[in-house]
Amino acid sequence: MAAVAPASEPTPTPTTTTGRQIPIVCPGHTRPLAELQFCSISENDNDEKQQRTFLVSACHDKMPMLRDGATGDWIGTFAGHKGAVWSCRLDPAALLAGTASGDFSVQVWDAITGQSLHNFPHKHVVKTVDWSLDSKRLATGGHEGVLRIFDMSQPKKEPLMLHQSSKEKVSISKCNWLDNSTVLAAGEDGNIRFWNVDETDASKQLAKAISVGDGIRDMELLTLSSGKRILTVAAGEKVTFFDIVSGQQIKSHKMPIHFKVEGGASLHPSGKKFIAGGGRRGGSMALGAGKEGGELGSDLLVYVFDFETGKMLECHKGHHGPVRCLRYHPDGKSYATGSEDGTIRLWKTDP
Repeated sequence: MAAVAPASEPTPTPTTTTGRQIPIVCPGHTRPLAELQFCSISENDNDEKQQRTFLVSACHDKMPMLRDGATGDWIGTFAGHKGAVWSCRLDPAALLAGTASGDFSVQVWDAITGQSLHNFPHKHVVKTVDWSLDSKRLATGGHEGVLRIFDMSQPKKEPLMLHQSSKEKVSISKCNWLDNSTVLAAGEDGNIRFWNVDETDASKQLAKAISVGDGIRDMELLTLSSGKRILTVAAGEKVTFFDIVSGQQIKSHKMPIHFKVEGGASLHPSGKKFIAGGGRRGGSMALGAGKEGGELGSDLLVYVFDFETGKMLECHKGHHGPVRCLRYHPDGKSYATGSEDGTIRLWKTDP
């Protein structure tokens, strides 16, 4: 288990001044957003520079959507769930989509036609889904406290089931594939468990665990432009960064917001700054964290922080409800935020 360094304290006011930014507003959803994911693919196999990026969104309105990642233009909707959709992920080739829902199911979709290909029943609310790097397997998790691994070449076969704890039920909030054999499962008990899904010996399937101390609301695994892989974790009142190879904590910054109910964080591809949004730690929802007055428990602002120091660089107004999810575009030039107000907003990184 990695050693935990003290978290830096937040800076209450921005250290740089930026003009008010008017983001692109993407309407369409009618209830709170739950998750956002960008996915970039090469449109020409002979030219990696010709890339197209998609944006998928999970929402409580039961209608996960696919959009153009640059313009926010709507492309399609995956219609079929009967409950809130908590997670939506495209596979690396953007040919398949997986969705996790409160209707106790996970569905796999043809991302081109929108047709439902498979429906995997669960026994409780499913909060997260993710594709392996080779698109051959799908990981799911949720309130059952069981990480399931589905073999997409044999969709009718019973999945591998990995219980997070033998002592208690530990709800899974997020899961991410590290490689084609290892899945990271973030628990509400504050632990991130590394599962070797190819290990046949049950006693050796749990490879290691990292603790952040508080229930984990968001987890992002990112390969920086330098090639370094960083795990970003939003939990409690902190955003913490880990070197995924060593498992050692790099930075931990205390935020002017909290992630106990909502929110998340995303690291810029350069590794120099990160964005965050979540619940209010104190003060008025309209004015933002740290201001006097008000009893509302949410914050409407989108924050940008310096990675090294944790200092606030920018904060932006625009949403009319709490920020529930955020992600940087893979090229780092923009980022997306999803809110309880039912909208997605696209912001410029350097307006």
